[in-house]
Amino acid sequence: MDFDQRILVTGGAGFIGSAVVRKLVSDTAAQVANVDVLTYAGNPDSLSAVADSDRYRFYRVDICDSQALDEIFAEFRPTAVMHLAAESHVDRSIDGPAEFIQTNIVGTYSLLESARRYWARLVDDEKAGFRFHHISTDEVYGDLEDDTALFTETTPYAPSSPYSASKASSDHLVRAWQRTYGFPVLITNCSNNYGPFHFPEKLIPHVILNALHGKPIPVYGDGSQIRDWLYVEDHARALIRVLNNGVIGETYNIGGHNEKRNIEVVETICSLLEELAPLKPEGVVHYRDLITFVTDRPGHDARYAIDASKMQRELDWAPEETFETGIRKTVSWYLNNTAWWQRVLSGAYQLGRLGESAAPSKFKGDE
Repeated sequence: MDFDQRILVTGGAGFIGSAVVRKLVSDTAAQVANVDVLTYAGNPDSLSAVADSDRYRFYRVDICDSQALDEIFAEFRPTAVMHLAAESHVDRSIDGPAEFIQTNIVGTYSLLESARRYWARLVDDEKAGFRFHHISTDEVYGDLEDDTALFTETTPYAPSSPYSASKASSDHLVRAWQRTYGFPVLITNCSNNYGPFHFPEKLIPHVILNALHGKPIPVYGDGSQIRDWLYVEDHARALIRVLNNGVIGETYNIGGHNEKRNIEVVETICSLLEELAPLKPEGVVHYRDLITFVTDRPGHDARYAIDASKMQRELDWAPEETFETGIRKTVSWYLNNTAWWQRVLSGAYQLGRLGESAAPSKFKGDE
């Protein structure tokens, strides 16, 4: 990666975004600007390893604020945008879809327009080299009824939740800006991510922390839903590969090649905790005894699975972690980084944010 690269990352304090920022700062010579409004899921603690780098800067800005975005583009002068800012929790989207419409659709529109205005003023090589990389999800495709079928880059969209519908809408906007204005875009759709720094409302960290506290481990329905699990560091590496080597206007599916039923994931975590955290909470004989089946989520997709062969064939990328190696690293990380998740659970990670208190974080389990 050229030293002159200046990459603007939206949502860089989130789970996937922070992994991308850390990798860009640690493994490349790029200048990195992180634009994040710091909602409940944005955690500056996840960026402590790079916060003092002279190649990293942070802007606390809402992507719906066009004026602020215009000012950032003018000041930072990015050579590329990696758009990860999004509301992403399915249960929250069912309870209150308005924030998902605002951030994922209106926010993407606002960012597209600020980026397009900036790009239109560039000249020669700067204009030709600019990239807008939109990071999306496999949930836009709906679910797969056939046990052998896979999502490809041409699978029709059929979103099932307000969250996935809002992400599908943002994908359509990005494609339309490329078709209508010639705006240089790239789109990636990924499978379920997991790994260090994952906010505790999501399935894997929720299972780990509930088990460590001797609390019930909720599993939707009978736990038979299938997901393809992608280690977040593998995803960050793939995203940088797409940014540097992807073809403008193309879509790339990024998957972990690790299909697992939700109940398998939960049971694997329980088994690892038996090995790695044998000193259990009072009253707990086996971690798996905490598994509790709860009423299924409305519109819960049965199976997601990605065909990532285009990434391997055209961009020479494949995941380095199997589910077995990645989940062991993840469980070990949570056991060795109690200070990070304790600050999340207590709300202390929000201290210092304007107009916010340090109220304890509330979360529900979800994949």
